[in-house]
Amino acid sequence: MGYNISLHTRRAAKRLGVSVKSSNKKGKKIDVFKNGKYLLSVGAIGYDDYGTLLAKGKNELAEKKRKAYKARHQQYRNIRGTKSYYADKLLW
Repeated sequence: MGYNISLHTRRAAKRLGVSVKSSNKKGKKIDVFKNGKYLLSVGAIGYDDYGTLLAKGKNELAEKKRKAYKARHQQYRNIRGTKSYYADKLLW
């Protein structure tokens, strides 16, 4: 069974011009593709993300975790094309 990609992640992928699929890589949530070409895998299985928490109805916790994630990864999350960039934009 793969990771269930949230509506939040699907919408974010559309905005970024990429597509996402549940990853077959051990320990990863999603694979990211651009024009059908594999780019990278992001997200660690076993940890919730913003979209997952929203889907569970945990909106307040989702906002708290989102803020903490963005602060913790501030140094790298805005460098386009990196795993941190895609994890931030797609999962948080």
